[in-house]
Amino acid sequence: MNRTEPRTLAGFMELLPNEQIQFNQIKAKIENTYQKYGFLPLDTPIIELSEVLLAKAGGETENQIYRFTKGETDLSLRFDLTVPLSKYVAKNYGNLSFPFRRYQIGKVYRGEKAQKGRFREFYQCDIDILGDGKLDIIHDAELPSIIYTIFKELGFNDFTICINNRKILNGLFESLGQKDCSVEILRIIDKIEKIGKEKVVEELTKLDVQKEKIETMMDFLAIDGSSKQKIEKLESLKIDNEVYNQGVEELKEVVKYIQLFGVPDTNFKIDLTIARGLDYYTGTVYETFLNDYREIGSVCSGGRYENLAEYYTNKKLPGVGVSIGLTRLFYKLNELNLIKMPQESIAQVLIIPMVENLEQPIKLATDLRSFGVRTEIYLGDKKLKAKFKYADKLKIPFVIVIGEDEVATNQVNVKNMQTGEEKKVLFEAGEILNYIK
Repeated sequence: MNRTEPRTLAGFMELLPNEQIQFNQIKAKIENTYQKYGFLPLDTPIIELSEVLLAKAGGETENQIYRFTKGETDLSLRFDLTVPLSKYVAKNYGNLSFPFRRYQIGKVYRGEKAQKGRFREFYQCDIDILGDGKLDIIHDAELPSIIYTIFKELGFNDFTICINNRKILNGLFESLGQKDCSVEILRIIDKIEKIGKEKVVEELTKLDVQKEKIETMMDFLAIDGSSKQKIEKLESLKIDNEVYNQGVEELKEVVKYIQLFGVPDTNFKIDLTIARGLDYYTGTVYETFLNDYREIGSVCSGGRYENLAEYYTNKKLPGVGVSIGLTRLFYKLNELNLIKMPQESIAQVLIIPMVENLEQPIKLATDLRSFGVRTEIYLGDKKLKAKFKYADKLKIPFVIVIGEDEVATNQVNVKNMQTGEEKKVLFEAGEILNYIK
């Protein structure tokens, strides 16, 4: 018989069970934080009609779509969770309360070039707030406070939430006579962290942007100082452009409210190079970096979008959202040994029967589970030492051996696998529960 080599597609991540447990712990912390802030759960289909999913797509995004036909139906795998959200809100507008606050944690698919740390199938953890007709700018400031809370919960202290407003950049480009190629300029500038200033200048030159205008852009991006000082410098430029001035005012408001939400100045800053590559962002944009590990890239990003739902409805549904690329984040943190979650077992108790009649071990396991204790029975035919080794390898914290003596005396020894301590307790789920707690 010819055997097929067991292998996984490049760009798709599979984890060992202990890694998957840690992955799930991080995912749970993110989800719990989203719920703490009042976001509602949502789960949209992985597969969408291509004409619906790609209503606004184009360029590089559309080239990365996994698209196929089933019968005569043209289908695509979702490439993010924001576009399906806009479709969902337009479709269910009459049944939703606004502002609509939703979170979604799910897999998305992009046919990018497979490389280390870059995935084609990956989890995104999204939150978005959508308004009916309008959405107050204060929501743009609330999201950084949630990002801050999440990364503190994950055990990180030295990180920076970088914020900007695309209206500022668009207004600048317009004032320089570059409105027609502003989208392409934004995409190039957004890569400055990865490719550096010289490459950005080179790519802008290829766009036929004049040298003195490129120099003006580079000087603008290099504006430094505190958030307050940067805003003062932006205002002092006296750029006569309505879009630019609106962006500066919005950025000033967002900074004021971020501070009101309690995010320390050490954990956020204005960064005028932040642009975000996706062209549906229209205002505030975010990127978050772990300061000691900038090579990881942004670990959380997002922004404000005004018109994403216009392809599905004539109602104006402005929104703002952020997304954590969990798969890539986990991979990088694991690679750098930065996972803050303790390695834990799924099972809390392992029962090892040493009797032929399994009635008592099974009853005890059932009773413990009824108390909410995750309990496993070892049913393999191996020596006792091997069974303890099994518990140790899986980091199961407590082991109970049930032999003829335990059944006869109605008492069992509960072994704490971390300390090695053994405690004799009554052969009852309630007594065992009291001990292990």
